[in-house]
Amino acid sequence: MFLRAEQSGLKLASIGRIAALVLMGVWLIGTRADDPTRALGYILVLSLFAALGLAHYALIGTRFDRRWTKYVFITLDIAIVSWLVATQPLYQSAAGLPAVMIFRAPVFPFYFVILGVAAFSFSPAMVMWTGIVGALGWLLAYSHAASTVDGVRNWTEIPNNPTAEQITEIVLDPRFGGLSGRVQEAVLLAVVAFLIAVVMWRARVTLRRQLEAERDRTTLSGIFGRFVPQTIVNAMIAGRGALAPVEREATVLFSDIAGFTGMTQRAGAARTVEILNAYFDEVTRIIGAHNGIVTQFQGDAVLATFNVPVEDAAHARNAFESARAILACVAQREFAGERIRVRIGINTGSLVAGNVGGGGRQSYTVHGDAVNLAARLEALCKEYGTSLLVSATTARALPEAQLVAVGDIAVRGFAQPVTVFSLPGV
Repeated sequence: MFLRAEQSGLKLASIGRIAALVLMGVWLIGTRADDPTRALGYILVLSLFAALGLAHYALIGTRFDRRWTKYVFITLDIAIVSWLVATQPLYQSAAGLPAVMIFRAPVFPFYFVILGVAAFSFSPAMVMWTGIVGALGWLLAYSHAASTVDGVRNWTEIPNNPTAEQITEIVLDPRFGGLSGRVQEAVLLAVVAFLIAVVMWRARVTLRRQLEAERDRTTLSGIFGRFVPQTIVNAMIAGRGALAPVEREATVLFSDIAGFTGMTQRAGAARTVEILNAYFDEVTRIIGAHNGIVTQFQGDAVLATFNVPVEDAAHARNAFESARAILACVAQREFAGERIRVRIGINTGSLVAGNVGGGGRQSYTVHGDAVNLAARLEALCKEYGTSLLVSATTARALPEAQLVAVGDIAVRGFAQPVTVFSLPGV
């Protein structure tokens, strides 16, 4: 990730470099239009920098690119600028001026331009390298220029409490431009590079934390995403793994595989797990597509809820459509080579939902008579020869579902008979 960010930044820096060269070229050449020779020199130098920038841009991200390549190009930039400062006179027509006069011209800011280009790399090491090499290049350029001048004068020659004449006599001397000023400039360049590098380091640390958090989020989504819709995952992450308990009307779907015991004896343990995994994958997909969540897998049974924890005004309809889709899926395909039949009970009513557990382990679950009735209806499917039983409370929310009444059934655990409906032909 950081490598891609560096490469992207370096490409952007190359583009910015060209733009900066064009702007500088317009200014430098435009203000020297009356001196064609000097203007041509600027054109040649700026063209050289542009060519280096384009060459680096072409290399970035290719098989020839190496981690040290960017250091080579930034070093070449500094070397060229330092060579020009060290060897070129302030004016061609005034070659007799002391070479240190060049350091009175505004050439040092060009090193900051190179530092700005390096900052695009998003690499603290690259910025520090630029600052250090730039400082060394500036000092070496000065050393070369000063070596050709006898008696270079410095700020240290100014006495304490000097007069204006004393200051003017030293500062206006053509040989003025001592080492202390150049050292101060080099130190400032290195300090600015250090400060930029620290800012970049902090930015990278922040980005790394964000990437790690995103990786953890993705991992969590990958673990739970197969069983819980993304909205539930987001809610759990926001609540740091906890979902506050709620009491709400919801619809519960409870499904079970018919003849599961016989199937396990026939198929064996390993193949039974394979069958269940294939079946659960499909059921989970269907339920999730209808805004439900699989709350529990209980052996071969599936307990799903609609309207908790995510609110859904059409929870009864979505649960009913999920049941129809599950029955259609089971009728049309095999699971790990096995044909199965399922029984489903659906009920709508008030329930309590939330995280429960102990010993550091928790699970999201639902409690209440609404849940118990859905499980009872699933069990009664076998007795009434159907694959789907729906309670009256759910049926009232499905006026166009063409349900048929099965009758008022005495259900274990409930004092009053429960009116139950089913779909014809299932």
